[in-house]
Order: sequence, then structure tokens, then C-alpha cells
Amino acid sequence: MAPSSFYKMRCTTCGTENRIPSDKVGANARCGKCKSTLKTEALFLPQPVVVSDINFDTTVLQSPLPVLLFFWAPWCPTCMSMAPVIDEFAADSKGKVRVGKLNVDNSPQTASKFNVLGVPNMLIFDNGRLQENIVGSMQKHDIMMKMSRYI
Repeated sequence: MAPSSFYKMRCTTCGTENRIPSDKVGANARCGKCKSTLKTEALFLPQPVVVSDINFDTTVLQSPLPVLLFFWAPWCPTCMSMAPVIDEFAADSKGKVRVGKLNVDNSPQTASKFNVLGVPNMLIFDNGRLQENIVGSMQKHDIMMKMSRYI
């Protein structure tokens, strides 16, 4: 995705979407509604993020960015072929979307909570709420189109 003159991110305190000029990122940006400090460092975290039962709430539900969560398993050949697509999308969408990978064998509670019965599976979260469930594999362009409404 092309760099923009501003970033959009949600306040983790009140949920308001804020537009932060590129030159103000990291300079104590504040929410326009509640005046809480925005966690702009989240824009530049390495991606994809490894998500587990332990860090799911903080990494996904409290994310200031929309989240694409990829459920996979090491024994799944389709997941293995899709992993580079997810990695490429994560690199291209840094600062706009948080991309996470969750191994269903290592994190069965989260997989069960969202009724993930097969892999690969992707969930889209925005403002801490599940928005979409995508079963099966997709090409990068299709993922970008799905995520475009949340960016």
C-alpha cells in the first residue's frame, strides 16, 4: 500500500477513529475525543504478529488498527502455501492493518471461542469486534479488497 500523509487508528480508550498526520506520529498524539495518548508505536510493530490464547485480548481486541487474524496449523499444506501470501500482505499493510497468525494447535481456546473448525481460516476484527469470518485460502489482492473497507 502506498504511504499516505496521515494514519488512521482507533483510540484504545474510547474507540474513536483518529487521523494522525505522518509528521505527528510518535509526538504524543492524542485522541480528538477523550484526549488519551494514542499508542502510535502500534503502527510500526513488526508483522505478522504471533497471536496466542495468552495475548489475544491485547493483540487483537485492543488493537488500535483493524486486525486480520490468520488461523493455521503446521500440518496443513494449504496453510503452508498461504503463509507467504499472509506475510506479503502484512508487509504491505504495515501501519494500516495489524496482521496476526494463530497456530490452532498451540491456541485451542481462541480457535474454539470463534468456532474455527478448519484451517486456513481468517477473522477480521475492527474496534475489538469480529466483523468477518473467511474460510479457506485467498490471494493477496482478495485479502486487500476484504480489508479495504476497514482501512
